[in-house]
Amino acid sequence: MDRPFLDLAPCGPLRGSLRVPGDKSVTHRGLMLLALSQGEGRLFYPLKAGDTLATARAMQALGAEVLEEGPHFRVRGQGLRLREPEDVVDCGNAGTLMRLLLGILAGQEGLFAVLTGDASLRRRPMGRVVEPLRAMGASIDGREGGKKAPLAVRGGGLKGVSYTLPVPSAQVKSALLLAGLFAEGVTEVVEPVPTRDHTERLFRHFGLPLEAEGPRVRTRRAEPFPAKDLTVPGDFSSAAFFLVAALIVPDSEVTVEGVGLNPTRTGLLRVLKEMGADLEWQVVEGEAGEPVGWIRARYSPLKGVSVDPGLIPLMVDEVPVLAAAAAWAEGETYIPNLSELRVKESDRVAAIAHNLRALGVGVEEGPDWLRTQGCPLDTSDASHHLLPLHLGGRRTLNQHTHIPHPETHIT
Repeated sequence: MDRPFLDLAPCGPLRGSLRVPGDKSVTHRGLMLLALSQGEGRLFYPLKAGDTLATARAMQALGAEVLEEGPHFRVRGQGLRLREPEDVVDCGNAGTLMRLLLGILAGQEGLFAVLTGDASLRRRPMGRVVEPLRAMGASIDGREGGKKAPLAVRGGGLKGVSYTLPVPSAQVKSALLLAGLFAEGVTEVVEPVPTRDHTERLFRHFGLPLEAEGPRVRTRRAEPFPAKDLTVPGDFSSAAFFLVAALIVPDSEVTVEGVGLNPTRTGLLRVLKEMGADLEWQVVEGEAGEPVGWIRARYSPLKGVSVDPGLIPLMVDEVPVLAAAAAWAEGETYIPNLSELRVKESDRVAAIAHNLRALGVGVEEGPDWLRTQGCPLDTSDASHHLLPLHLGGRRTLNQHTHIPHPETHIT
């Protein structure tokens, strides 16, 4: 049987403006907090994809009503007391859902639930969340002593702790903060390296208890809180691919509108600027505490850099597209601090290295690093490309192109 393949070839300039789908991280958290609220709230322009639809179904299984209204969700919450699910809760491939939901379920007095997922999710490490939740008094068991799903949770009896994250992880931080809403006393998370702060911003949006002081974030037991509408900004990770495409295709200029510009997510912009990218961006509004604006990228000759390890937690999902940009940069690019990418739904470090090699890019990989030797574009030779590939059925942008919010549907 023939192996599937794509035919690709260099294309002309990319020009125009577009909007990208909603932010996945905010969609996950918005659905969960609306399910815990009292009353009815709407989630405008969420991402409707496999992971987030799994979250919608999980919150339905726990008693919330999640209804579609065109591209939006309308959610009627259960308050802080969720309903015991009648069946195993399937998290699909969504690691964010499983880890954050462990924090919520650990605080549900007397509620019993079992969380599972697909084969990939059942291989992913859950001990990093289970261990600190157990320190708070949570009853959680599962495969390999609770390090892997399926995981069984019996909620209640939580007490606040102070926990220092051994590895930068917004998911672990968020799980503990969510558990802290049901715990006696103060729950404190200390993060030596900043991670994305969507959970903290949504706590403030919904009026939940939160204190932030340097690397320390604290919460405490919450009182019932009313639902509020929430608009999800465009996903920066999705925007990153269009921005890098504009940077490496000669004579291109692309503007992404309505995109989230949360500084704990935009580390890639700082690295690309250091590489010589012609990038502009501006915050023009805010939604639920999330800065939203536009980013403009123009074709730029890039140069290799050594990436600051401290920036990786602020761009962990954008490392693959950074590696693509590095393939077109002059000189060497070194990307460190990638151990977290080894334990995603796939080994992303290995996958990046494999695909770059297939395109003729010089690349080395270590346990937690990548090093590439770029192949900068010779604009005097229009036939220059990494391999003699041919593109069929492509869609290019022009000055009249506008891509609205995509409309998909929950099934």
